[in-house]
Amino acid sequence: MNQILRFLRVLALGAWIGAIIYFAAVVTQGAFSVLPSQDEAGLLVGFTLGGLHLMGLIAAAIFIIASVAMMKSLKAFVEPAVIGVILMAVLTIASQDYVIPRMNVLRTQMVSIQATPGNDPRRVEFDRLHRISVDLEGAVLLIGLASLFLATRKAGTHRTLRPTAGSGQGDAEITERPSG
Repeated sequence: MNQILRFLRVLALGAWIGAIIYFAAVVTQGAFSVLPSQDEAGLLVGFTLGGLHLMGLIAAAIFIIASVAMMKSLKAFVEPAVIGVILMAVLTIASQDYVIPRMNVLRTQMVSIQATPGNDPRRVEFDRLHRISVDLEGAVLLIGLASLFLATRKAGTHRTLRPTAGSGQGDAEITERPSG
């Protein structure tokens, strides 16, 4: 059962991280390259970001539930990987429930972001919120990568790399011993 739970943790977190990378590298770039206006591209990016956030929150729930089930204890909430995933969820909620709604109000007021001068106070605020949104998503990605690393390392062992005696250059062995 623990093997299935470990798999669910890696699948959930890996899917979330992969979706963030795909969103940033493909969806946003494609939308602004292919669609006829920046306003249309922004609408598509905003729509897909909402889906990414929902998927991320579902992945967080799966990861946390699997972690608690694996440990058979609420002590799972102090595991560094779980703390990271909780922080990812908090940042995602902040973006989805606070930053994006404010951006949407400004988008509606401006009608066209592309046609609104850069010194217009609404545009200035929109650009500031956009930077916050990008920073939040970047933080979620970095915390996710760290959490995935922490979740996949073998618990309770310490790995040591030692050169092997009398061997050629670059020969080494990895030994594992219990941490403690």
